[in-house]
Amino acid sequence: MSTIALSFFRRNFSNIRFGDLGIPFVIMVIMGMLVIPLPAILLDVLFTFNLLAGMIIIMIAIGTKRPLDFSSFPAVLLLTTMLRLALNVASTRVVLVEGHKGADSAGKVIQAFGEFVIGGNYLVGFVIFSILMIINFIVITKGAGRVSEVIARFTLDAMPGKQMAIDADLNAGVITQEVAKVRRAEVAQEAEFFGAMDGASKFVRGDAIAGIMILAINLLGGLIIGVAMHGLPIGEAAKIYTLLTIGDGLVAQIPAMFLSLATAMIVTRVTTAQSMTEQASTQLSKPAPLFISAGILLLLGVIPGMPHLVFLLLGAVTVGLGYLMLQKAPPVVALPTPAETAAAAAAAPKELDWNDVEHVDLIGLEIGYGLIPLVNAETGGQLMSRVKGVRKKLSTELGFLIPTVRIRDALNLDPDTYNIVLNGVVRASGQIKTGRELAINPGQVYGRIEGIPTREPAFGLEAVWIDPSQRDYARTLGYTVVDLSTAIATHLNKVLRENAAECLSHDEAQQLLDKLAKRHPKLVEDLSPSRLPLATITRVLQNLLGESVPIRDMRSIAEALVEESGRTQDPEQLTSLVRPKLGRLIVQSLSAGLESLSVMTLAPNLEQIIRGSIQQSLPGQGPTLEPGLAESLFEALRKSAAHVQEQGFTAVLVVSPTVRPWLSKVARHRVPEMTVLSYNEIPDDQAVKIVYTVDTELK
Repeated sequence: MSTIALSFFRRNFSNIRFGDLGIPFVIMVIMGMLVIPLPAILLDVLFTFNLLAGMIIIMIAIGTKRPLDFSSFPAVLLLTTMLRLALNVASTRVVLVEGHKGADSAGKVIQAFGEFVIGGNYLVGFVIFSILMIINFIVITKGAGRVSEVIARFTLDAMPGKQMAIDADLNAGVITQEVAKVRRAEVAQEAEFFGAMDGASKFVRGDAIAGIMILAINLLGGLIIGVAMHGLPIGEAAKIYTLLTIGDGLVAQIPAMFLSLATAMIVTRVTTAQSMTEQASTQLSKPAPLFISAGILLLLGVIPGMPHLVFLLLGAVTVGLGYLMLQKAPPVVALPTPAETAAAAAAAPKELDWNDVEHVDLIGLEIGYGLIPLVNAETGGQLMSRVKGVRKKLSTELGFLIPTVRIRDALNLDPDTYNIVLNGVVRASGQIKTGRELAINPGQVYGRIEGIPTREPAFGLEAVWIDPSQRDYARTLGYTVVDLSTAIATHLNKVLRENAAECLSHDEAQQLLDKLAKRHPKLVEDLSPSRLPLATITRVLQNLLGESVPIRDMRSIAEALVEESGRTQDPEQLTSLVRPKLGRLIVQSLSAGLESLSVMTLAPNLEQIIRGSIQQSLPGQGPTLEPGLAESLFEALRKSAAHVQEQGFTAVLVVSPTVRPWLSKVARHRVPEMTVLSYNEIPDDQAVKIVYTVDTELK
């Protein structure tokens, strides 16, 4: 049994540290004080500890530079308040039970504080103590509670704006992802702290009310118990219990006033890099206010009937302080006039440095001022979230992290115009109508809708700018309705997908290799830099992306490069050798889930002509075809691709491995809807169906 108990203890309590038991111990002490009678000597110790704790807390509050530097204050405030209330309960028990024995029956601390305030006059002492409680309750506690409530509300209202500012800085590249996480955590902690302070201030207010009620209970209850139960004369009972009541209340209210002041200081702080003492000493030690105040005080000192000695003495002291501050103040330098500043700036040429050379944005989105509300999340703008969604989707599909898109307003653009910029060059533009939505004709609709006819900016489809109230009606007619942010994000998605190769640089390629090395370290070690330099690997990856081949399967790409690097170091040839390793991935996106892949082929004699021209061309140069044959070839390819697409198939042309690199490169911009594959890129178990043979009249 003992072995089982020891095992249970080790399993459940072995990780508990001694410091973790502090708060539970304090709570148990508080609970014990509420139910267990305490001797007078222990009350003296606890009251002294309570007074010390109050002074420590207010000193920490004074030295704190930011409210979050004392983030545990709400919990500390709750515990100290409960400790003080438990002391009030324990002292009330002693006062009512032992009070008839004399003024020292509840301990020396209560007796000393009571006799000091009363000073021989019980009525005056009672009035002074009542004033102290009123000051704490009405002035300090109520003010701190109101400030806590207001600042908590303002902090919560400002939270979305602060989060949006952090996201904007992150998208603009001003801060890193790690800094953004820290700033978001600080914003959340600030909201939680001031929300907790709003609730904690209610504890302070309730403590002040409880102090007033305990005062009345001790005084009235003591008089009744002393006269009725112990037979004391009413005068003597009033003397004893008034002293005990005031002493008990004062020794509890002084720490309570300290905590109220600490609460007020925390919530009224203006966050700076200085403590409250440093702020006050810097901002109050100005000579001019001291000299003016001293002059007024000296003037009052010479008026007949005024206390001349006091006024003149304090006025002279203030003049002396002002003089000392004036000696410590830095010398005042006369500022030049605006005309002098402008003349000096024109006369002195500015030295240029590297800060004057701006880096171009890898990916940018320039918007006119009329589209700025689309970026502001507080006004319902969703453009930033849409752009993040585009980056996430493309990064998942293409296999590398799409760089950050910097969104900025451009005053040179029309209000409703936007530009998509890659490497500092405008690659696409669009114009949208603010306050409207875009109803796109997908090819078949069942009616017309009123609006402004236009073209969908990404794919050029027929569309109409409609009022948002017509959204549901347009959808019933078969239109696809999107908001402005979605229209811009779709256009951005198309441009980035078509130019994915430009978004991949040496840095991204190195990060892909580093990520691959975590799972396949030997493979990366054999590849780079021992076999291929990073520049060659980057070029191969760019070639694959330029041909719309994802690079998600970096392991297969790296293995193919290791195998083929002994044959060639040319990036173009390496790309052709890597593609067969990715055949299943390429075909999967083209077969659209069908069992067989529908393809086009070149007529044998036409392919033979192209192959012969390639073999006769010089290295690094493409084949030279007769102008008539080349134009006829591309025209035939366009017609064939359109014919196949009308039948519901993807336009895929299969040629020999020798012909594919050149034909894919020249047809990429002339027949963009067609994909060119080689025979060896189609897996052996993939069913193929030839649906069209491309031929020309010129041979």
